Amino acid sequence: DGKIYDAYVIYPRSHTNEANFVEYFVYQIMPDILENKCGYKLCIYGRDIYPGEDTASAIEKRVQKSRRLIILLTHQLINCKEPAYDQHIALYNALIQNDTKVILLEMETIGTYEKLQESLRFLIKQQGTVKWKEQHTVHPQSSNSKFWKQVRYHMPQTVKSS
Repeated sequence: DGKIYDAYVIYPRSHTNEANFVEYFVYQIMPDILENKCGYKLCIYGRDIYPGEDTASAIEKRVQKSRRLIILLTHQLINCKEPAYDQHIALYNALIQNDTKVILLEMETIGTYEKLQESLRFLIKQQGTVKWKEQHTVHPQSSNSKFWKQVRYHMPQTVKSS
């Protein structure tokens, strides 16, 4: 299908220097489970987009070369006044061009979704979210937890290379 990545990961990027759980989740837990244990290939901003590359076109290319979009829903993402460029591009591809499926991971209890941008509310209404529950933080590396099984259910079939 010409795709390079199984999923492009969109997450709120912290503008402070404090390490936060979401970044730990994106850079450590997700690759460990989805790449190392399940054989998927993820595209993560800050890891797979290189310094000096034109960020905007790099994001567009990576999103187009991904079979899925994984969007991490957090209060930081919701309260962000200006959504990240990759979020704009990704949602455009998913909703307007209808060529990429979206997996919404609710990393914290959001409660009401009314503060979310309309396109995200539409996706939540259509397909719901996969909720990260507190008990996962005890054993986040368990790829057999209900959370990871739900994520894998939404991911494309892995092609086993022989």
